Amino acid sequence: MPYEELYIYLLNGILAASDEGKLGNSFIGNWVEGNNAFLFFHSPADETLHRFLQDKPELHIEDRFRFSYEEWQGGGLDPLKIGPFLVIPPWLESPPHEGFIKILLDPGVVFGNCLHPTTHTCLEALSLAADLSPLGRVLDLGTGTGILAIAAALLGAEQTLAVDFNPLCVKTAEKNFALNALTERIRAVQGKAEDFANERADLILANIQFNVILEFLNRSIPDGPRRLIISGQMRSQSRDLKMQLKNAGYRTLKEWDHDMTWFTVLAEKPSP
Repeated sequence: MPYEELYIYLLNGILAASDEGKLGNSFIGNWVEGNNAFLFFHSPADETLHRFLQDKPELHIEDRFRFSYEEWQGGGLDPLKIGPFLVIPPWLESPPHEGFIKILLDPGVVFGNCLHPTTHTCLEALSLAADLSPLGRVLDLGTGTGILAIAAALLGAEQTLAVDFNPLCVKTAEKNFALNALTERIRAVQGKAEDFANERADLILANIQFNVILEFLNRSIPDGPRRLIISGQMRSQSRDLKMQLKNAGYRTLKEWDHDMTWFTVLAEKPSP
């Protein structure tokens, strides 16, 4: 694993990206959440932060946390077979993968390590979409580690734009695009999903919060993409979402659920 332990400091305020280089060699990343920042280190950084914050009176530490890397990720990161994909952490020796599409994935400290059921079902939905017809241009909203963007590219997407509001996710995704030699076919950008409502795409991937996807759809429909893969929705949210998609001219091709809790839908707008 890349780290044995994680030391996380909750900062009241936002740390400027230009200051990240002042936090020492054990600094991993800066997760922005509202008006707070979670600073990740792989060794204790109390003294480093104390010195740094002396010149930043507007910032202070609210809390500290310590996790093993395995605890933070929700389990050990072993090779995973999901549909046609074999997802492998780059620090492990690659097992035989004949007949599978290999994806190297270093999740760092962000969401998208393939252990969550919505990531599984999104990969399955993406594989089905590629079997039905070429993916064309893909827009991945809430890319996280970049796993879905990578899968889309390996399934033949012409070009993929990967969007995330969190700068740490964008950095992590870019690292994974490079690990899979896909930097010329996938571009990562930092921004809000709804700001990309007019981005030209044939397929949209959105494993994001319900209110964010609704705002995006309200802006992009009726000129939206031909196909959508939407996940991360609870039962009641999924029902409302499918109704909105139906009213916008989409039909559900397939729906997945995990324990009747997490729902994923692949929807298509029939050709005129």
